[in-house]
Amino acid sequence: MNQIWLYISIGASFISIGVALYLFFWVKRQPMGSERAQQVASWIREGSQTYLKRLYLTLALVALVLGFVIAIVFSFDLSGIVNGQVNLIPVNGIQMAISFVVGALCSAVAGYLGMGVAVEANVRTATAANESINKAFRLSFYAGSVMGLAMVGLAVLGMSVIFLITQDAETVLGFSFGASALALLAKAGGGIYTKTADIAADLVGKVEVGIPEDDPRNPAVVADNVGDNVGDVAGMGADIFDSYVASVVAVMILGASSARLGLDYVVLPLIICTLGIFASLIGIQFVRVGKNGKPGPALNFGTIITTLIFAVMVVLFVLWSEINQGVIWSTLIGLTAGVIIGFTSDYFTSEDHKPVYMTAKVSDSGAAINIITGFSYGLVSIVPSLIGIAAATLLSFYLAEASGLPGIYGIGISAVGMLSISGMIVSADAYGPIVDNARGIAEMSGMDHRVIETTDVLDAAGNTAKAITKGFSISAAALTVLALFAAYAEVVTASGVEVTMSLRDPIVVAGVFLGAMTPPLFSALTMLSVTENAFKMIEEIRRQFREKPGILAGTEMPDYAKCVDLAAQGSLSSLALPALLAVGLPLLIGFLLGPNALGGFLGGSIFTGVVFALFMANAGGLWDNAKKFIEAGNFGGPGSDAHKASVVGDTVGDPFKDTAGPSLNTLITVMSLVSSLFAPIIAAFHLF
Repeated sequence: MNQIWLYISIGASFISIGVALYLFFWVKRQPMGSERAQQVASWIREGSQTYLKRLYLTLALVALVLGFVIAIVFSFDLSGIVNGQVNLIPVNGIQMAISFVVGALCSAVAGYLGMGVAVEANVRTATAANESINKAFRLSFYAGSVMGLAMVGLAVLGMSVIFLITQDAETVLGFSFGASALALLAKAGGGIYTKTADIAADLVGKVEVGIPEDDPRNPAVVADNVGDNVGDVAGMGADIFDSYVASVVAVMILGASSARLGLDYVVLPLIICTLGIFASLIGIQFVRVGKNGKPGPALNFGTIITTLIFAVMVVLFVLWSEINQGVIWSTLIGLTAGVIIGFTSDYFTSEDHKPVYMTAKVSDSGAAINIITGFSYGLVSIVPSLIGIAAATLLSFYLAEASGLPGIYGIGISAVGMLSISGMIVSADAYGPIVDNARGIAEMSGMDHRVIETTDVLDAAGNTAKAITKGFSISAAALTVLALFAAYAEVVTASGVEVTMSLRDPIVVAGVFLGAMTPPLFSALTMLSVTENAFKMIEEIRRQFREKPGILAGTEMPDYAKCVDLAAQGSLSSLALPALLAVGLPLLIGFLLGPNALGGFLGGSIFTGVVFALFMANAGGLWDNAKKFIEAGNFGGPGSDAHKASVVGDTVGDPFKDTAGPSLNTLITVMSLVSSLFAPIIAAFHLF
């Protein structure tokens, strides 16, 4: 029966990938518009592809090196080290290394396919916006669906095939580590790139010179639009891919290590994800802009419909099978918590609600008041999300225990339930940068002002959709790493070391403090990279304006390529230290201070990582939409003092929401996976 479900999962994966490819070619058949629009789109396409090729070449080298290390390390069987026996089993090492490389490859393919359709859809969306908002929305959302469906299809396909071949959950852990390692570098690198260009373009263009956001006279405008693709499409896709896979792998390991559970509960998370694929495929069909022409409610309606369909599928499956009915409660709790947390992000980042309105309103008093207000609402925004995570943790744990399942297994299933509709969630998220690029192309190619207004409406909904996705993924990561935390303890215990993580133990407390330190330090490193690179680009923009007066006069073309190259070089060179921190620090703590300290380290990093990630994602989205609310003609409109203050606030929020914030959930996932993966070696080191 389990084998049959694995084949069903593989079949569902191929269907999901097939629909993604169909939509990809459907998008490419749509009209591209004027020659000028096509020229602008080609600049963005070429810049995006050039950066991703350079990034993936770098990541390929990293993956090969890490794969080689994993192949050597996992070729040694350390289970008998207490008796002085160490057996060499090369097949295990090669198997784990291949799993690692395949995980990185699947994540890269999903990101590249999503970015590929995004750079094709942006100009077509701008052209469609000349006809109607409905047509433009449909095109951009279906283009985003390519990313969502490809991501879940490749993730489930990779995990199902590896488990079908190896029948070993810990080998699938290698797949997850590969996906996470790539995701961390892709998201952090893409985030540094996009915010370098965005901040430089805004500060010089809007504040110093007083030209519109996507004015073709701005030398950084192409780099800014390239950044939307490499950061918000390829980077965010890799990020969600990572959380999605890690949640499944954590539950598979818990199922395999529990004496109370059998093989059914190892395969179960893959089955739940398969049902999520079918629910997403159905839910995507319900996303339509109504007569009111508002895309935000259409995206929310699609999410709600997908959630309901998935919930019904899970209930029917569990009632039909012999699976413990506690799985129903855990799945529904995670699903409900995810939706509530997502819509909490909507409240704090949408222009339809008080936080954005008040932040925009007080901007007339200057940038300082704008920043304080947005910062404060960002802090408030973590409260409902953390309450939701706490409630989901407690309810899923105790209801699972009451049903006869291990409580920690219930928490893991909640995370899987929360992420199972990622096909729909990522589709809505990838829609955002596509319409943002469409707006840029419309302005740069001189389209009618009505087209720009239409794309502004689409873009505002895209910002909110991105904030919802970030809240969703961060919350799911919190539950996932709790399950990974338990999986780490199980692996260490199985290696012969008793794990006792008591706060009365000073070495555990030291680990907690070191873990709590890591997410803020990681955030600082990535944001300092943004400011350093933005400073260089600002100087380059000023130089071009100074040396070529014809640029602002509209008689001379800016050197777009120079800014694109600056952003690419700066982002890639900034990745080394954050990557070393994520992979090296857990190993250093584990080998120097021991398994208990490493457990404390993971706990500390989870708590501060989730708090910082939620705060940064929500505050950044709030500042961005407050600026857009003013640009729509409110509180003085473009060029007013309120607008200039809101641009400063948005500039502060940019690295919050697009660089540091969304990278933190990947950071804590990577550190948890590294700890679980190398737990047997760490345990053996301290036994010896």
